[in-house]
Amino acid sequence: MLIKICPDGFDPWQEIQAYQQNALTELIGKIGATSVFVGTMRDFNEGDQVKGMTLEHYPGMTEKQLAKIVAEAQSQWQILDALIVHRVGAILPDEAIVLVAVWSSHRGEAFDASRNIMEALKSKAPFWKKEQLDSDQERWVSKNTDGYTTC
Repeated sequence: MLIKICPDGFDPWQEIQAYQQNALTELIGKIGATSVFVGTMRDFNEGDQVKGMTLEHYPGMTEKQLAKIVAEAQSQWQILDALIVHRVGAILPDEAIVLVAVWSSHRGEAFDASRNIMEALKSKAPFWKKEQLDSDQERWVSKNTDGYTTC
């Protein structure tokens, strides 16, 4: 398992490829499924145009909470490994914000664990978003668009 918090942009596909080549070599032949979720910043929210966002976190606590989320998923599903890469700092539309990758022997386990990790990340991990609107105003995001409340 690897959890990375990135203050700069990242390429999710390069992150997956590098992790598979370096960390998963002992799992060759055991992996039957890889489930990948990539979240990117969109240029709208709550009916407004958004031109950028600042994403803040609580260093140390954030990584600890993400590790706990993955451990909970590992206790519920038979997953072989997981990777979370999450962006912090200034973010622009179309840039990757989060990558969740889960490796398992079977697709159902990979799909279910991946979704669970992503939903828990959105509702339990200590991240805070401040949007910069086209109207040169800023606002803190108080809830996720799916109806989950942020921490």
